[in-house]
Amino acid sequence: MNLEDYTVLDLTWLLPGPYGTMLLADMGAEVVKIEEPTRGDYARWIEPEVKSTESGALFQSVNRNKKSVTLDLKSDEGHETFLRLAAEADVVFEQFRPGVVDRLGIGYEDVRKINEEIVYCSLSGYGQDGPYSDRVGHDINYVGVSGLLGETVSKDGTFPAVPAYQIADKAGGMFSAFMIVSALLDREAGNGGQYLDVSMTDVVTSLSTGQSWRAFMSDELPERERSPAAMEAPCYHVYRTKDGKHVTIAAREEKFWEQLLEELDRTDLREYQFATGDEADYVRGELQSEFEKRTRAEWEAYLSEETMFAPVNEFGEVFEHPQLRARGMVHEMELDDGETFSYVGFPAKSSSEIEDMRSPAPGFGEHTEEVLSRVVTEERLTAFKENDIV
Repeated sequence: MNLEDYTVLDLTWLLPGPYGTMLLADMGAEVVKIEEPTRGDYARWIEPEVKSTESGALFQSVNRNKKSVTLDLKSDEGHETFLRLAAEADVVFEQFRPGVVDRLGIGYEDVRKINEEIVYCSLSGYGQDGPYSDRVGHDINYVGVSGLLGETVSKDGTFPAVPAYQIADKAGGMFSAFMIVSALLDREAGNGGQYLDVSMTDVVTSLSTGQSWRAFMSDELPERERSPAAMEAPCYHVYRTKDGKHVTIAAREEKFWEQLLEELDRTDLREYQFATGDEADYVRGELQSEFEKRTRAEWEAYLSEETMFAPVNEFGEVFEHPQLRARGMVHEMELDDGETFSYVGFPAKSSSEIEDMRSPAPGFGEHTEEVLSRVVTEERLTAFKENDIV
């Protein structure tokens, strides 16, 4: 899988856009981060710091395989230089609030005048239109509006539980990468460039597809089937083990429920697979008593591969799990002074090689001269440095 013939101008920062452009870079695209000269991507300065790079661990985690160029887009020279780069690029990916790129003179219409084939992606919290489009926000706001937070409730069902991962940020970045690759494919078919408007809130709302019927059919369903508690049947639950750790059971199909009960020697519970109310409490209690008889590791060794069972890994255990290691989901890369930094790998495999660990995250402005020399003279680049344009 190879996008090496494509150049992406990356006007994103922190997590959402950088995660998406990292996926494109992993697939071989030349991704050029355009960073403001005085501070760059905010993630560079968020602690903890990776000492040998003088940048934050978050920045290192989502910016591998990219190049960094510093450029003041508010200056006339910086604006002109960006448009020269855009004239030769394949993709512009921006993450400003709606309207900002137009005010800077680098919006889709500005770029399209000089490059009709450009694929231009705008990623934002709520999208480019609608009553929320101008609102500021972060991940928790987007998962709140999309319904995910309201469905992810505490055990007593009284308070939303904040997801441990930034789901909207990464889903938005991933969906942007998907849309960009799709648009490039469409362009190859002769349909020209296009504008992409990706909303993180829209993407998370799309993730509700498998559950949305509960809202659309609410007038026809009893309360218990309308609530997130419908997902907490005894056959689909988390149970605590003898050592205080946890396991997941997902025996929603009858044959898997029967398989589990046979291996637990609790076939007396067969009729309670989707029990509700007091009956559900009773069955969960009975199964909890069973799982407290062994440790998590003992259950993993005891139950067969035909049971819908898996351990709940604590975060520090995830990246040592043999399945993830076997799949190449953890890589260590050596930095300049011999220090190593661990990365989460590209989340798919292909018969066409994906070189997802070519280079660590770039230094601040590391590739400014290399990239800008494509569109400006050496003398002009020197003047840019003297006037703090780069």
